[in-house]
Amino acid sequence: MILIDNWQLFRTFAHILYLCGHQMSVILHIETATDLCSVAVSQDSAIIFQTDNLPKEGEEPKQAKGTNHASILGTMVDEALSFTDNHAIPFDAVAVSAGPGSYTGLRIGTSMAKGVAYGRNLKLIAVSTLEIQCVPILLVHDDLPEDALLCPMLDARRMEVYTALYTRALKAVMPTQPVVIDEHSFEQHLNEHPVYFFGNGAEKCKAILQHPNAHFFDGVPLLAKYMSPLAEKRFLREEFEDVAYFEPNYLKEFQATVAKKLL
Repeated sequence: MILIDNWQLFRTFAHILYLCGHQMSVILHIETATDLCSVAVSQDSAIIFQTDNLPKEGEEPKQAKGTNHASILGTMVDEALSFTDNHAIPFDAVAVSAGPGSYTGLRIGTSMAKGVAYGRNLKLIAVSTLEIQCVPILLVHDDLPEDALLCPMLDARRMEVYTALYTRALKAVMPTQPVVIDEHSFEQHLNEHPVYFFGNGAEKCKAILQHPNAHFFDGVPLLAKYMSPLAEKRFLREEFEDVAYFEPNYLKEFQATVAKKLL
């Protein structure tokens, strides 16, 4: 998978924390907020296992729709648990993508994460889906301007996206919200900063956001392995969720639709 070599950065970070006396962890990561479904395991911030339904080079897309997460996520999690059990690696926590995103995908991922956490008596960690989307950008593009803003976009319906704005330090300057994109979207921020748009909702915005400070990154998959630094940070801060009552950030209530062939 792309970007895997860059996790050496987090191994260095983990070693520094270890030398400073901080407890590191083994975390199961579950990401189901979009059509992609993925699972990863990190040990001391290094990825030791990962699997996903992202089509490999030369392969046809396989079960790429979020509605299939229910049939493939269980197998992925079983593979991750078998891997760690066979290597006698005990888990400390389960991290789950907390939204926004697909209502069905988030519900499936959350149910699985809560089930594993309860069954194995593990801590539950929730990580913002939009923050996860920023991680591969920060790993690869370390030459971004200091005043750059990151704008991850998750596709909603029509010209709507779920989005937020972050500094390079992942400080939110615009909170997570649904936005209907037009030519004036993000105008104030674009007038003051270079803004980098990415995610599966960014493609449809290219023709509309024509400001000279608007930049786009293509091909940035949302994968569980990118949760590692964010989940590790929450683990060290003991920012855990209630396994019984946690709910993801859906942003909107579920809206059922009728298939076109039935109309």
